[in-house]
Amino acid sequence: MTDKLTVSVLGTGIMGAAMARNIARAGHAVRAWNRTRAKAEPLAADGAHIADTPAEAVQGADVVLTMLYDGGTVVEVMDEAMRGLRPGILWVQSTTAGIEDAAEMAAFADEHGLVFYEAPVLGTRQPAEAGQLTVLAAGPVEGRDAVAPVFDAVGARTLWTGEDGAAGSATRLKLVANSWVLAATAAAGEVLALAEALGVDPQDFFGLIGGGPLDMGYLRAKIDLIRDGGLTPASFAVATAEKDARLIVGAGEHNGVRLDVAAAAAERFRRAAAQGHGDEDMAAAYFASFEDEPRS
Repeated sequence: MTDKLTVSVLGTGIMGAAMARNIARAGHAVRAWNRTRAKAEPLAADGAHIADTPAEAVQGADVVLTMLYDGGTVVEVMDEAMRGLRPGILWVQSTTAGIEDAAEMAAFADEHGLVFYEAPVLGTRQPAEAGQLTVLAAGPVEGRDAVAPVFDAVGARTLWTGEDGAAGSATRLKLVANSWVLAATAAAGEVLALAEALGVDPQDFFGLIGGGPLDMGYLRAKIDLIRDGGLTPASFAVATAEKDARLIVGAGEHNGVRLDVAAAAAERFRRAAAQGHGDEDMAAAYFASFEDEPRS
């Protein structure tokens, strides 16, 4: 395999498009597909070939990267891609999925002679666009040099969690990390809603915690998004956050752990989506604190 790869990117939403763009900018040939073609077409300006079907997108690829909604969607799309796949292709699976999904996808890869790398990423729109994601990877040692150029193009760091993608070690770590991110996001919205309801200036709250162990840049950033009306374009959408929160709750249940905060966060994201905020940044879970739109 040469230093320059042909990489098929299946799924060009917020994260997939940014990853595809950085792979192309690193000098690799990119073949992109998205169910809604209009989301993939801007990548043509970066030299990507825009395919009409998954099977077309994977033709001639050295690496297939999936960044789709969930595990079920990944298997469905990879099944659609089967006519274009050839044995030995490296499959980098970056969709945030459930632990059980990793085993199912690895089994699919084994059945079709693909080399499976579990590789969810930590980061949102801005680090994705900057190529500064953290890649959480699991897969066979002997193929790592071949996928390294893809990981280097999309991320600032690759953390290897295991040699067996089917074991889901990378997904397990991703779900633990996301449980903290989603809890912090939900808490940020509640803090702002409560301050407003009690007539407390949020700046007084920040002044109280500033410089101490309770202060957190992430908290300030999410509250600023809400107050400044910066919820679009989303760094990480409400609807996707709900999906991930439910994956986290399910992982806990399957392992004998009750995750009340994650369950409450999932419900807040659901209510915000029902109010019409599903495509906005997940900080819009703030609106779930109100039956109607909050007073300005």
